[in-house]
Amino acid sequence: MILYPAIDLKDGQCVRVVRGDMSTATVFNADPAAQARTWAQAGFDWLHVVDLDGSIAGRAVNDAAVKAILAAVSIPVQLGGGVRTLKDIEGWIETGVSRVILGTAAVRSPEMVRRAAARWPEQIAVSVDVRAGRVAIEGWTEETELDARTLARRFEDAGVAALIVTDIDRDGAQQGFNIEVFGAVADEVGIPVIAAGGLASVEDVKRLKARGGTPVAGAVLGRALYAGAIAPPEALAAARC
Repeated sequence: MILYPAIDLKDGQCVRVVRGDMSTATVFNADPAAQARTWAQAGFDWLHVVDLDGSIAGRAVNDAAVKAILAAVSIPVQLGGGVRTLKDIEGWIETGVSRVILGTAAVRSPEMVRRAAARWPEQIAVSVDVRAGRVAIEGWTEETELDARTLARRFEDAGVAALIVTDIDRDGAQQGFNIEVFGAVADEVGIPVIAAGGLASVEDVKRLKARGGTPVAGAVLGRALYAGAIAPPEALAAARC
């Protein structure tokens, strides 16, 4: 299982929010590039970066911070937030992003996502953000009638590299993973699933690995990591055992 420390960007800073509510933002580092170096030096193999402002604006807002992160580390970065077009994707891949995450575009422009996955194999992921059983888009400000498994099935044969499934109801709240939210999608499709939202301790990583059914390929570490509730060495050991 691959662990992805999250670097969420708001106003050029590394923050964490609770359940997507931007008014709850807590700044953990005013220098996102320095935070990226910290996680790389801790032994993580990937970074999960989200332009929170961009996800609402529908365009890149914290692009300077993203570029600084890319210049600061050599480990791969997956990026989401405000990416809506093929031009946006191309720009980020040319800049050095290893995997581009599409959320709103996956709902509004599924054919564009398919074209992107064909053009950039293994470099396109789909974000499946779920609140109360329904997929949310536009920076989680708008809910759709889609459920997670229906959206996931749209891309079963598209060649996307991963599905990042986020449990919005628990995101940033450190309430513990709702394993079934992630497991239901992993069992539904053959696309690797990355779990996000709610991680509270290393026990969540262990429970995720121990569940029956299709293995969950990865997990995003957010507030619990920043708050010290989970230490990088123990998280990595649990993921690799």
